[in-house]
Amino acid sequence: MDAAREYYRAIDAHAYDELAALLAPGFTHHRPDRTIEGREAFVGFMRDDRPMTDTSHEVGAVFESEAGVAVRGRLLDADGEELFGFVDVFELADEGIAAIHTYTR
Repeated sequence: MDAAREYYRAIDAHAYDELAALLAPGFTHHRPDRTIEGREAFVGFMRDDRPMTDTSHEVGAVFESEAGVAVRGRLLDADGEELFGFVDVFELADEGIAAIHTYTR
């Protein structure tokens, strides 16, 4: 559960070295608009290619089980306005976060 909260904190703080340290080398992010494979590719996307970088994640609930962690939250713009709601399902491994499946509304 701590890894999920640290994931959002690192993204919101633009702490890309910390973000990379949380992710397994073979990390995959499944998003509604694309799939990003590999830790370096994902960190590069978050640092250089995402359309909006002045955002923050508001975590509403965290659900934990043996299978992984699910987080329900909202992505907010720089003014605190909701861009969209999301559910992220985290797959965890010994090396770190192995995959995230993102669902948006």
